[in-house]
Amino acid sequence: MSFSLAGKTAIVTGAANGIGLAIARHLVAKGANVMFTDIDEDRLTEEVGEDARAEGPIRMFAGDLRQKLTIANLLSATVDAFDRVDVLVNASRQFSPSDALNPEGDCVETLLEQNLMTALRLSQMTARRMIQRAARDSAGEGAAEGAVGSIINLSSLAATRTQANLLGYSISCAAVEQMTRSLAVALAPHRIRVNAISFASVMSASLQSSLRDTPAMRPVIEAATPLGRIAAADDLAETVQFLASDAAAFITGQVLAVDGGRGLVDAAAAPAY
Repeated sequence: MSFSLAGKTAIVTGAANGIGLAIARHLVAKGANVMFTDIDEDRLTEEVGEDARAEGPIRMFAGDLRQKLTIANLLSATVDAFDRVDVLVNASRQFSPSDALNPEGDCVETLLEQNLMTALRLSQMTARRMIQRAARDSAGEGAAEGAVGSIINLSSLAATRTQANLLGYSISCAAVEQMTRSLAVALAPHRIRVNAISFASVMSASLQSSLRDTPAMRPVIEAATPLGRIAAADDLAETVQFLASDAAAFITGQVLAVDGGRGLVDAAAAPAY
C-alpha cells in the first residue's frame, strides 16, 4: 500500500492557523490538491492567498461552516476547482473553558455546534458528493474495488480525561469520537472510511496561546507526557496523511491517539489538551 496522496483532493477546515494550517500544507507537500477553509478570511489570505492560483494545487474558501449553505458552496467550489473530493479533514475546533455549575451558560451548546455539528454536517454533505462521484465513475463498468473517500476528525484527550473547567470542550470531543464510529459504520458500504485523531501535547493554536499567557504550563505538560516533549503540529499532520492514504485502506471507525503517551498515565495536573 502507498502513503502517496498524489491525485487526491482534500478539504481541510480550520486551515488559517495552527494544526489545520500545518495539516493542509503537509497534504499539499505530499501531492494532494487542497482547499484551505476557514472562517477567518484575512488570516487565510495572509497565509495562502498568494498560492491560491487557478493552475496550482491550492485553493482557499472563507465562510462560516455552521451554515448549511456555506457548506454547499464550499463543496461546489472544491469540485469546480479540482473535479472531486477524496479527503475531508475536520480540523476546525473551538476551545473555551466553561463553568460546570452555571445552568445559564451557553458554552456547551456553542462548542457542540462548532466542534460536533459543523463537522457532522460537513461530513454528511461531503460523503454524499463522494458517493455521487463514485456512482458516475463506475456507471456501466461495475463497482470499483478501491476506497471512495476518507474523512478524518480531530478530537482531544479531553474526551476521556477531563477537568472541571473543560465541561463543554470535553463533551464536544467525546461526541466527535462517537460520531466518528457511527459514520464509519454507516458509510462503510459506500467504501468511505471515517477515523479520528485524539491528540494532546501537540502545539495547537490554543495551546500556543496558553503557553504565551502561562509559560509555567510548558514544563507541567512535558513532565506529564511520557515522551517528554510537546510535539510540533507536523507530527499530527503525518498521521493525517497516513489515514488519508491507501496505506490505511482497512482502517475505519478508529480513534488514534497522538499524545506522546499522555493518555496512558495519571496526569491530572496537566491541561487535557
